[in-house]
Amino acid sequence: MDDIRLDKYLWAVRVFKTRSDAADAIRNNKVTVNGSAAKPSREVKVGDVIAVRKMQVTYSYRVLDLVSSRQPAKNVPLYCLNITPQEELDKLSIPRETIFVFRDRGTGRPTKKERRELDGLMDGIYYDGDE
Repeated sequence: MDDIRLDKYLWAVRVFKTRSDAADAIRNNKVTVNGSAAKPSREVKVGDVIAVRKMQVTYSYRVLDLVSSRQPAKNVPLYCLNITPQEELDKLSIPRETIFVFRDRGTGRPTKKERRELDGLMDGIYYDGDE
């Protein structure tokens, strides 16, 4: 076997639960092969580096061997090597900030002024975290 479809490979090494999930992610540009966008039918070869974006983390895998049937979890390291940088994996443990604005029961919907204050508060929090 010299090559295999990208969607089939990602399904076989358990990156995605179904082959259609893999194909959808590839079509939505969440998967790249060797740094370039791909199609589900793209042929994968040994040595290729596949980057998969799931939520906020981009996982990277190096193709070690080709496989066409879904493998048990214990056999996956024989076919692909997880080369995801540690800083990407650290994104999984970042605590999520939640904001709860308390309003007394029966006060109704916020007024226009209160809404502007809430929006200003939310903008300040989200912009400060990005910088």
